[in-house]
Amino acid sequence: MKFTGTDAYVATEDLTVAVNAAITLERPLLVKGEPGTGKTELARQVAQSLGLEMIEWNIKSTTRAAQGLYEYDAVSRLRDSQLGEERVHDVSNYIRRGKLWQAFASEKRVVLLIDEIDKADIEFPNDLLQELDRMEFHVYETGETITARHRPVIIITSNNEKELPDAFLRRCFFHYIRFPDMETLKKIVEVHHPGIKPALLTTALTQFYEIRDQQGLKKKPSTSEVLDWLKLILAEDLSPEDLKRDASEALPRLHGALLKNEQDVHLFERLAFMARRAR
Repeated sequence: MKFTGTDAYVATEDLTVAVNAAITLERPLLVKGEPGTGKTELARQVAQSLGLEMIEWNIKSTTRAAQGLYEYDAVSRLRDSQLGEERVHDVSNYIRRGKLWQAFASEKRVVLLIDEIDKADIEFPNDLLQELDRMEFHVYETGETITARHRPVIIITSNNEKELPDAFLRRCFFHYIRFPDMETLKKIVEVHHPGIKPALLTTALTQFYEIRDQQGLKKKPSTSEVLDWLKLILAEDLSPEDLKRDASEALPRLHGALLKNEQDVHLFERLAFMARRAR
């Protein structure tokens, strides 16, 4: 079982090495990187490449680790007991399986994505240590122990919004997805916009990297945003000449796809104003 990338996902050599190392070690793969660099998509492509089903657990600020195991619906059981329902005598009728339980119970090996783990409370990763280590957990209401039939391929993503506990990090194989260089980004664009003219692509990406490298930028545009920008450029049938601008021009064409807050828009407007005054 080896991941080599797919036609729809350009995986660098160090990324494929990380995925395969995590599979070999049977450790969760912790993937960090800027938002929009393809961390979540990686899990989908690993599942597709290996021919496995994917189970996706999207983490929110209110998500608790126990929800990944199961939830006991005491309210429904109380209501059914008041109504005299027969099913109330079997507590298992009120146990709702979480994403980890689904992955553990699957008859075939699956890819389990725990997406954006850093959104949750700081104790969230620690609360999953034993379950991810031992591949089992106890259901107190029924007295049963759930053990994984097949150890899932676990991919955990983080946007680096908060530090993760050392005890959790020790149990993971770590990989940081660096922002792609020009040549890698061209390959990614070719996957999404095949046949784009080389001159247009080079002009657009040169301008894109200039924007990303601008000092004082609050949010650098990501891979997903440059793909949206190129989609608009193609839809508008713009030429390389249409994209070119000098320092006195405030904003790039269709800048709303790249700049996502007013501070960054104002930054480019100030730079253009200063360039005009310097003439």
